[in-house]
Amino acid sequence: MTTSHELNERIVAAHAALTDEARADKIAKQHERDKWTARERIAYLTGGCFTEFGGLAGPGPSQNGAPPLVAPADGIVTGIGYVDGRPVAIAAFDFTVLGGSQGAAGNAKLGRMAERALIDRIPFIAIMDGGGHRMQEALDSRLAAPGAPVFIQLGDLNGYVPTIAAFLGPGFGAPANMAAGCDFVVIRRKAAHIGMSSDILVKAGTGLDVTNDELGDADLQASRGIVDLVVDEEQEALDAIRLYLSYLPSWCDGDPNTAVGPFVLGGTAEEIDTIVPANTREAYDVRDVIEGLCDDETVFEIKPDWARNMVTAFGRVEGRAVGFVANQPQFSAGAIDVFACEKAAHFIAICDTFGLPIVNLIDMPGFLVGPEAEATGLARRSGRLAYELSIATVPLIVITMRKAYGAAYVVMGGGRSLGATLSLAWPTAEICAIPVESAVDLAFRSDWESAADPAARRAELIKLFGANIDPLIAADSFGIDDVVLPSHTRALIAETLTRTPRRRPERVPGRRRTISPI
Repeated sequence: MTTSHELNERIVAAHAALTDEARADKIAKQHERDKWTARERIAYLTGGCFTEFGGLAGPGPSQNGAPPLVAPADGIVTGIGYVDGRPVAIAAFDFTVLGGSQGAAGNAKLGRMAERALIDRIPFIAIMDGGGHRMQEALDSRLAAPGAPVFIQLGDLNGYVPTIAAFLGPGFGAPANMAAGCDFVVIRRKAAHIGMSSDILVKAGTGLDVTNDELGDADLQASRGIVDLVVDEEQEALDAIRLYLSYLPSWCDGDPNTAVGPFVLGGTAEEIDTIVPANTREAYDVRDVIEGLCDDETVFEIKPDWARNMVTAFGRVEGRAVGFVANQPQFSAGAIDVFACEKAAHFIAICDTFGLPIVNLIDMPGFLVGPEAEATGLARRSGRLAYELSIATVPLIVITMRKAYGAAYVVMGGGRSLGATLSLAWPTAEICAIPVESAVDLAFRSDWESAADPAARRAELIKLFGANIDPLIAADSFGIDDVVLPSHTRALIAETLTRTPRRRPERVPGRRRTISPI
């Protein structure tokens, strides 16, 4: 008769077989690729505080004629870990097990983590390394017919808890689809790819000879806005996850993750009164302004390599997490195009979802103009920016730093346009419908061209109308709340956030949902 001790030993042995130590040859090959294992990644992220779910799950039956499958944990390590003391649901794909491919049991484990994230109100983290359909199980209509519930599960998590995907190895197909449903995506340079089809499938389907770098290189996909951040090392990717989560509550109505003081001013705070040049043709780095408004070393830029004419970044003001949306004069003079709108809109949605106040910094000449800009659908897609700001429920602080022209000023929330909690201008602000020179050339051309000295008359008109473009005049009409020095702005932001509710009252009771312009 089998003894209790023997039964216990059997279970202990089954768990031991899952460890990296028990699969030394597979682990050595992973390390030769300069990659950590799924379990090493989880250990680093959680500091070893991790409870595994489904470690003993195994693969489904192999196809007719194929040898039986051996797949410890079915190629995906899942469980509940703790990041900076807060629980998170983790699913880490294991490339050492059949290339990290997804089988029936693995999909069930993935769904289990989504379920726990939903019910427990905790962030969901997917660490990608391989994945996609497991060919040894996929060639069966009975298995394929039901599809997979992963997208409805991610849809349930969307806007409820933070969802994160880290690409630390191959990520074609299903992993890329999953990442599209996540709030934050980080990828490791050179070691990882992301895209819909790998080079082998592209060759088989189209006959084209392309490389995985041409299809889904990390920097290439970052330049397209597919990922939020590119890093060089695995440790950096996992640190980025920890940093991202540090700005957010565990769920949409969770307590703010506020830092404790004392707070040190950002490195550019002392120069903030002179960062923005009075000359509207002179560029500067708006990230220096954000740094000067924030607590020291708390700025975390999102999507820095895409739509560089718009900056989106988390930061802290007196310990309070805040989202910054800022025009970047270093690129296209800060003019707003389709990609800038989409970048800002998505970031605004994240901030609004998790209760982070939004600070908009305005300095742009308007929307990008011309046939190429129109061909991108700017006339419609630009509405997404104003739409996200209009439905946002968090405090909105708008600061007009310099150029603020026309409809672009409106969609950035300038003045009273989109219900700003606080609307300020700096001494360098230039708020009007169109640049004075352009207006004189468009509306008054016949006047100055018919003058005895056209150049002198044109200059006279520019000076005449330019006198009306003044932040003090904007304040005089009460179109803004005040004109303040840049160095006084941080204190006003902090004061506003201490007295303002996290959410504004519902403006349209009973509305089921809104419809995005795109």
